[in-house]
Amino acid sequence: MDGDSSRNEIGHPPLPVQSTYWTQAGDRQGVVNGMFDRSARHYDRVSNIFSFGSGRSYRHAALERAGLDAGMTVLDVGTGTGLLAREVAAVVGSRGHVTGIDPSFQMMSAGRNRETVRFVQGLGEQLPFPNSRFDFVTMGYALRHVSDLDLLFAEYARVLKPNGRVLLLEITKPASTVGSALARTYFGTIVPFVTRLITGSADASRLMRFYWDTIAQCVAPPVILAALTRAGFNSERTVIAGIFSEYSGTRRK
Repeated sequence: MDGDSSRNEIGHPPLPVQSTYWTQAGDRQGVVNGMFDRSARHYDRVSNIFSFGSGRSYRHAALERAGLDAGMTVLDVGTGTGLLAREVAAVVGSRGHVTGIDPSFQMMSAGRNRETVRFVQGLGEQLPFPNSRFDFVTMGYALRHVSDLDLLFAEYARVLKPNGRVLLLEITKPASTVGSALARTYFGTIVPFVTRLITGSADASRLMRFYWDTIAQCVAPPVILAALTRAGFNSERTVIAGIFSEYSGTRRK
C-alpha cells in the first residue's frame, strides 16, 4: 500500500502517518501526550524565553484581529497550560466565558491556578460539548498534533453557533530557502539546545525538537484552508513576519 492511499484511509492528517516519533497512526496520540506531560512544568518558561517575551502581546493582537469581543463564550482547543486561553479571558472580560480542552492533564494542571478558565480533558476531534454552544473557537499552535483535519473542523462547526468564528494560530515553515534554513537552525537546533541548558530536562529539549519537526512536516496552508471550507467555513489566512499563520473563518449558516 502506498503512502497516499494510507493517508486517505484516515482522512486528512496534518502530519505523515509514520514518523521518527511513532511507527503507526494509532501510536501518535499516546506519544504526543507523553511528551507534553513530561515537559509541562517547563512549558510556559520556555515559550516565553524563545518568543523573546512577545508571545502575550502577539496572541492578544491576533485575537482582536480575528474579531474576538467582550462577552463571548469561547472554546480554546489544545489549550495546554492556557497561554492563549488567558489572553482570550482578558479580551472577553467578566461577562464572557472561556473553556480550555486538552488531552494532556499535566499541561492543564501546570496552568490551572493562573486564570479563571474552565479546563476539560479531551480531544478536539471528539468535543464533549453540545451543538451551537460557543461564539468563538481558538487553537494556538496545536493544529499539528491532531489526527484528522476534517474531523477537527467538523467538530468546530458543530459546537459553534451560526456565524460563529474560529481562529487557528500556527507557525509555518517560511517559503523562501533562506527563511526556511534560518527557522530550521533556530527552532530545530538552538531552541532544543538552550532548552536543555536552562531546564536541565532532556524531555523538554526533545519536545522542542518535536515542535520544529512537526512545523517542517505539516501540510501546506492551502490544505488547511481547503479543510476549513469543507467543514463549512468562509476562511482566510493572514501571515505575520513570514512565519506566523493566522487561519480565521466564519461558520456558514
